[in-house]
Amino acid sequence: MSLFLFKRLITLVATLVGASVVVFLVLEILPGNAAQILMGPDASPDAVLALAAKLGLDHPPLERYWTWISGLVTGDLGLSYAYSSPVSELVLERLAVTVPLAFMAMAITTVLALAAGLYAAARHNKLGDIGMMGLSQVGIAIPNFWFAILLILLFSVHLKWFAAGGFPGWDDGIGPGLQALLLPAVSLAVVQAAILARITRSAVLEVLREDFVRTARAKGLSRRATLWGHVLRNSLIPVVTVMGLQFAELLAGTIVVENVFYLPGLGRLIFQSISNRDLIVVRNCVMLLAAMVVIVNFIVDVMYAVIDPRVKASDI
Repeated sequence: MSLFLFKRLITLVATLVGASVVVFLVLEILPGNAAQILMGPDASPDAVLALAAKLGLDHPPLERYWTWISGLVTGDLGLSYAYSSPVSELVLERLAVTVPLAFMAMAITTVLALAAGLYAAARHNKLGDIGMMGLSQVGIAIPNFWFAILLILLFSVHLKWFAAGGFPGWDDGIGPGLQALLLPAVSLAVVQAAILARITRSAVLEVLREDFVRTARAKGLSRRATLWGHVLRNSLIPVVTVMGLQFAELLAGTIVVENVFYLPGLGRLIFQSISNRDLIVVRNCVMLLAAMVVIVNFIVDVMYAVIDPRVKASDI
């Protein structure tokens, strides 16, 4: 097990280093001058040069890259050009919204998808299976931002059960905060649940054809006990793979939904920073999202070994 984890850790570190190089190079070759944009089109060249020197934009790229990586390791992410405040404070403040939103959306996705996938697989080629897969196809086709607008119209405008947008802050209590995140989480979860339900159905149907399932049924186990006790665990490898990718996507793909619901999350911070050409914020936020994706994939790899020991044995 230690060799398995060591290999995965080496891969994690190498991927993070590669991602940092790509993020830095992509932002370095973007056209435009951040100092000029901050100063405005009417600023004098001397003032623009002075601001560029203050921001460190006049240093060689390799030196700026090393300074950035050293700051990431020590937790010093620098100072935002537009907000004039430490980037670490901005990111932590916005993560307090984005991370709970992603966890809520993933929890809703998992419950809906596993229930729908098992239900459809247990009624293979019957009306329940056809109806559930038809609903999942509709869910895949619906854009989450359009579904978010529909939720606002129904639950905020007509029924007035939820606020149309905004976030009260966790200082007002967990209840109001979770209530403000519920509609955005549902709008994110619908598409992901539809995809995961189809994956779950296919995986469960494949396991249902195995000999050990017929043996369990022959020993007197009920269909429900067989599904939940034997079939589900053995079909979790592809399901966990997709769940890991989906959670990473939920962390990195909340920009549109956060703007629809006017949530002060990480996605909205990236959108605003791109508009302001606040490259230091964009660079750190994109790197943070890339690191989250890599770490989630690492956790998924470890879960493989826990769910199915054959994965660990074959790797070693």
